[in-house]
Amino acid sequence: MGDYSKALEFYEKDLKITKIALPPNHPDLATSYNNIGLVYSAMGDYSKALEFYEKSHKIREIALPPNHPNLATSYNNIGGVYYHMGDYSKALEFYEKSHKIYETALPPNHPNLATSYNNIGGVYNNMGDYSKALEFYEKSHKIREIALPPNHPSLGTSYSKIGQVYNDMGDYSKALEFYEKSLKIKEIALPPNHPSLGTSYCNIGQVYNAMGDYSKALEFYEKSRKIRETALPPNHPDLAISYGNIGQVYNDMGDYSKALEFYEKSHKIRETALPPNHPSLATSYNNIGEVYYHMGDNKKALEFYEKSHKIREIALPPNHPHLATSYNNIGQVYKNMGDYSKALEFHEKSHKIREIALPANHPSLATSYNNIGLVYYTMGDYSKALEFYEKSHKIKEIALPPNHPSLATSYGNIGGVYNDMGDYSKALEFYEKSHKIYDHALPVRR
Repeated sequence: MGDYSKALEFYEKDLKITKIALPPNHPDLATSYNNIGLVYSAMGDYSKALEFYEKSHKIREIALPPNHPNLATSYNNIGGVYYHMGDYSKALEFYEKSHKIYETALPPNHPNLATSYNNIGGVYNNMGDYSKALEFYEKSHKIREIALPPNHPSLGTSYSKIGQVYNDMGDYSKALEFYEKSLKIKEIALPPNHPSLGTSYCNIGQVYNAMGDYSKALEFYEKSRKIRETALPPNHPDLAISYGNIGQVYNDMGDYSKALEFYEKSHKIRETALPPNHPSLATSYNNIGEVYYHMGDNKKALEFYEKSHKIREIALPPNHPHLATSYNNIGQVYKNMGDYSKALEFHEKSHKIREIALPANHPSLATSYNNIGLVYYTMGDYSKALEFYEKSHKIKEIALPPNHPSLATSYGNIGGVYNDMGDYSKALEFYEKSHKIYDHALPVRR
């Protein structure tokens, strides 16, 4: 239900009773600490979550043999916190510790091994290492195909994860193929208003939105929202996600009043359901700021981007990729205001975090170079603009498939610089490269 304060209240009552009734290293105490950690993790209070997960883990280390599956669960949960904190190397370290125990303790096709592979795949996907992500998601899927009946919901989840990688790679036809496989299984296995069906519709909506097919995106986002409104309490965080997704489509369509309406609905739910410094509230402020940015209201955009940033500074570690996003967004506003030195300052802060937090060819580093290039372009410093646009483009060539729309943007930006420099043959060459990709990657408008 997403009622975290109630969950904490009952788990803490359970812990008090368990502490009185059992010796200090009893495995049931570890379970109590683990449950409280789960709630704090869901609330976005990652330091508290780590505190309770580590208490749980210490007991299990004392009470259980070294390859007991519950120790693997501990490592997995700690890995999950580091994953949400954006500390991917730590997340991998703990997920791999968990996986080693499962490999020793469980038969080779046990569903928990599939979950392990899935979690490791998720880290590689967030790191932008899509081939590794696919490798681990496919290992997970193979186990589930052997271990589970053909229409088990976990197989649907496997297809969905593989679809997510293809979506992030910009291979939208593949993404749709896997998301639709996932949906078919869920339609057979689950009741018609199950929240997991809402997630499937949401995923398909995201692909259509990325393809610029906004009517299709809205159709699937609305299907998702209707299920969630039926299945969940009115202030459940997943409803906030639905409203946010619909707001995003309206924002991309340029219907800013509608975008604000849905983003504000999303934000109201999060204010009710989540603690005041939860990262999802930062996302809400960021989204509202983005609408004002597109409306040209730089003052309002800065106000909301800074609210978002303050929460992220409290809730997240100092090199979390979301902080880089905050600095980037603030930099974009300063560029629009004509304060280029401030814009560069914030884009460079963003870039420094991404250099620390992400692998060398992550697409977000390409975004950083692109945005720094854009500031120099706006300042009329075309040689600097080209330098950064080309750095951005090199990363995209390595990290993305050859017809990804982001490569088209790169070619377009480089073409724009040559055009303004008066080198029209070069400009045409790059504009045509851009056009070919858009022709291939995006749906035909009729």
